[in-house]
Amino acid sequence: MSSHKILILGAAGQIGSELTAKLRAIHGKDNVIASDINYNNTALVNSGIFEIVDALNYVSLKVCCEKYNIDTIYLMVAMLSAKGEKYPMKAWDLNVTSLFNVLNLAKAKFINKIFWPSSIAVFGPTTPKENAPQYTITEPNTVYGMTKLIGERWCQYYNEKYDVDIRSLRYPGIISWKTLPGGGTTDYAVEIYYEALAKKKYNCFLAENTELPMMYMDDAIEATVAIMSVPTGGIKIRSSYNISAVSYTPKQVAESIKKHIPEFEISYSPDFRQDIANSWPKRIDDSEARKDWGWRHKFDLELITNEMLKQLSRK
Repeated sequence: MSSHKILILGAAGQIGSELTAKLRAIHGKDNVIASDINYNNTALVNSGIFEIVDALNYVSLKVCCEKYNIDTIYLMVAMLSAKGEKYPMKAWDLNVTSLFNVLNLAKAKFINKIFWPSSIAVFGPTTPKENAPQYTITEPNTVYGMTKLIGERWCQYYNEKYDVDIRSLRYPGIISWKTLPGGGTTDYAVEIYYEALAKKKYNCFLAENTELPMMYMDDAIEATVAIMSVPTGGIKIRSSYNISAVSYTPKQVAESIKKHIPEFEISYSPDFRQDIANSWPKRIDDSEARKDWGWRHKFDLELITNEMLKQLSRK
């Protein structure tokens, strides 16, 4: 059990909800305060301390941090890639202003440590498609990608200028059976399992051979917990670390599902998200994370499919 108090902003989201459960298991439920802008996630609200906190309101954040003597914030608030293209100014405000508020709390010494997720969306059409390195061309052409890229630069700036202890990961597409996706370009990789079980068919919004970096939620949570557990001197990159697990196409996912559901059929109707997917690398080089703090993934595509179908069948 830890005496440090943790605040999770955006705790009701796809990653936030599972991260909250993991951190409560590690630190004790009374030491992990979940927060969001409404009470819609009743399971989360009833499982421990919960507060309504608007990440865009600095005063609201400061009051909550003082109330619980918060040491660490996990800022999981974001508007993702597909939704961000529909609401660009809202995405910019939510993704950037929330980060500034948390960075300024740390600058003012109200908190000591921050986790903020970046994304493979920081890459763009000019980034190498194969094994995109940690340090490479980052020219995103989506609102989401631009918010994450500018966020990375501010993270490093606050670390260098104000000694803010911030840690970050460039998440790939995240796959989970517990929570629905929230408006990202890789949402198909979750939807396809639901549709395979419910209807035995799926119409994919990406083309069949669109290869993208993906990661099972358990690996994403483990990576997040791991980087936050590293002594300060062990974190060499303060913008955001590349992390990777597996890369695959919709066609490959369908083939892995057919091993379990032979009658499953997939069709393809690429929409505006295809252009977003085409701008991202196929594979990510995460050797810096593996070297600096021992990152290792566990789930490949077959394990992901086995787990998704098993858990969703029970659900």
